[in-house]
Amino acid sequence: MSGLRRRAPAGPTTLRQDRDAPRRRLPMRFLLPLVLLLAMMAMLMLRGYVHSEILADHRVRPEAATDKVPQKILDGGPVIDTRSGRTTSLSVPDHRLVLTFDDGPDPTWTPKVLDVLKAHHAHAVFFVTGTMASRYPGLVERMVKEGHEVGLHTFNHPDLSYQSKSRIDWELSQNQLALEGAAGIRSSLFRPPYSSFADAMDDRSWPVTQYVGTRGYITVVNNTDSEDWQKPGVDEIIRRATPKGGKGAIVLMHDSGGDRHQTVQALAQFLPRLQAEGYEFQNLTEALDAPSANIPVTGVDLWKGRAWIFLVQASEKTTDVLVVGIAIIGVLVFTRFGMMLLLSALHARRVRRKDFRWGAAPVTEPVTVLVPAYNEAKCIENTVNSLMASEHPIEIIVIDDGSSDGTARIVEDMRLPNVRVVRQVNAGKPAALNRGLANASHAIVVMMDGDTVFEPATVRELVQPFADRRVGAVAGNAKVGNRQSLIGAWQHIEYVMGFNLDRRMYDLLRCMPTIPGAVGAFRRTALERVGGMSDDTLAEDTDITMALHRDGWRVVYAEDARAWTEAPESVQQLWSQRYRWCYGTMQAIWKHRRALIERGPSGRFGRIGLPLVSLFMVLAPLLAPLIDVFLLYGVVFGPTQRTIVAWLGVLTIQAVCAAYAFRLDKERMTHLISLPLQQILYRQLMYVVLLQSWITALTGGRLRWQKLRRTGVVGAAPGSVPGSVPGSVPGSVPGSVPGTEPIPPQPASHGGNERRPVG
Repeated sequence: MSGLRRRAPAGPTTLRQDRDAPRRRLPMRFLLPLVLLLAMMAMLMLRGYVHSEILADHRVRPEAATDKVPQKILDGGPVIDTRSGRTTSLSVPDHRLVLTFDDGPDPTWTPKVLDVLKAHHAHAVFFVTGTMASRYPGLVERMVKEGHEVGLHTFNHPDLSYQSKSRIDWELSQNQLALEGAAGIRSSLFRPPYSSFADAMDDRSWPVTQYVGTRGYITVVNNTDSEDWQKPGVDEIIRRATPKGGKGAIVLMHDSGGDRHQTVQALAQFLPRLQAEGYEFQNLTEALDAPSANIPVTGVDLWKGRAWIFLVQASEKTTDVLVVGIAIIGVLVFTRFGMMLLLSALHARRVRRKDFRWGAAPVTEPVTVLVPAYNEAKCIENTVNSLMASEHPIEIIVIDDGSSDGTARIVEDMRLPNVRVVRQVNAGKPAALNRGLANASHAIVVMMDGDTVFEPATVRELVQPFADRRVGAVAGNAKVGNRQSLIGAWQHIEYVMGFNLDRRMYDLLRCMPTIPGAVGAFRRTALERVGGMSDDTLAEDTDITMALHRDGWRVVYAEDARAWTEAPESVQQLWSQRYRWCYGTMQAIWKHRRALIERGPSGRFGRIGLPLVSLFMVLAPLLAPLIDVFLLYGVVFGPTQRTIVAWLGVLTIQAVCAAYAFRLDKERMTHLISLPLQQILYRQLMYVVLLQSWITALTGGRLRWQKLRRTGVVGAAPGSVPGSVPGSVPGSVPGSVPGTEPIPPQPASHGGNERRPVG
């Protein structure tokens, strides 16, 4: 026992502290999505249950022996009473007809049947299923108000001879619950599904009839079958429904289950013809001179029924809304895919022409590269070295935003020409960029992140569009450098397919929403005119891009200005980054909303750019989960085959777009192997992130800047020389080889703790 220490018992003070300590509560931005998801699942499950897609049993028992059925039942009438141990049967008196309608109510045919009955002052019995009564309660209420009787036909219409006693009880109680909610009544009349004449009772169905009697129900079959479900023609339906010799009868018809126009037409002729022959069309209890089988309910039972109807109606409306939503997302997705494919092809064709020029002469003037850095010790040396290999003359300004890991010292110790370090107290990326802008020496300013490396030709390609005096900013081609992992490969697909095809599309439409923070260039005068970088939003790159559009500047895309950035390597880091992006984009859209009603360049961007960004980057991703919700629902509850085919069709279209995007960017297709898995897993994460961003905005939450943990995994751009040293001759380093993988990181000569968490 040596080496083990007993834990001292908690004293009163400790217990009080534990009791008084604040309990951790689930944040609203997590709680609300969870509640919404559970509510949606509950509504879909309820809808599936009410539509007989869940717990439905469509088996039908074949005929069996009849030796256990009393002979007086087989030879008796269509009304069978086994209550209180009795075994009796009744028949309808002569010249009395009880019309019975099964499987309703139906929104199309039941009102027509009711109209014909009302026109001829006839009553009938409607044996309704709980599913249909729950969905169309108004029709059940109308039946009762117009003097008809309503009976039970189970909830989901199963063959009860296959079911346990508990399932039979469930079918009856749920059927009653629907009647209570729809019309405020209970009924003692019951008709088994798939029933026929009394002489068709067999050893399988008779025990069910006996058991149902012990639950207080009278079983009603029929002795005249119109067989209207076969649609034999109006005259044939009338012939089959007419009893012989003036006898009374219970006539079987249907007001649901398909096209019943022949039934309605036959009924309109059948009623006056037999009334002229002296027949009366009555409820069952009227025909038997018995008390009504429909008993009003009050109190708790009534409110339980109403609550059930309310939930069913809510599930129906929820599903209707979801169907509209999936129609909208379908239109948006296919519209976006179509626009991306068409416009990106036009963009590539335009900028890749041999005679294409941005201006009369290429841009050769020196530019300033701003590198805002906060705790980038693992990456900053690779970043600066990649810039020193640039084929374009540059000055480099590293703005250290209050780093605590020696980032500034690492750059200073490199002692490189044309590299300056500007230090400031931690104030955020926009403030750091504005500080760098104030210290810049040149008219064109390139901005990059501290975890990004450039190819030797990146700056040169990035600044060429400034030969056009209308261009105020240029977006570069950001690529994922650490794509070896699965999550990196997924982001690589997203960058190439989503971001770069989008930028080509938006370039042609002249409404590009975002200059990527990893690689972008700006005309200094353009930045000064709009007030520099703003910290009003968490997406300062989107904010400044929209501001430039509104000021009348063109924003274009330079496909050959490649930059290799370190993407998040864990789900938590990816969540933090995309959460900030989504929330910041919504902030920027809201900030620039007045562009919708303004004139000039601002109005053009507001009426073209803002709607496209809102539809494709906010609304479409928000509604996109409906595709997966209906996929899961369809696979589980059907139609499974059509659902899978439809989903595979969408995936195929995405694969085509992705393959085309990879071809445009001269990327290897091998990474697309993970595309199906990306659609199943990665996309779901993006859905939740966007939903959380919406909830944060709607609940008035404030999201702070979330710094990603860097590893320095992106050592150098493909084709460049790792560890470039000062004094490299511009142009001496060969250009990048499209499609090659980033060179692994080189051992850094500086840096602190390898796994130090940052901001």
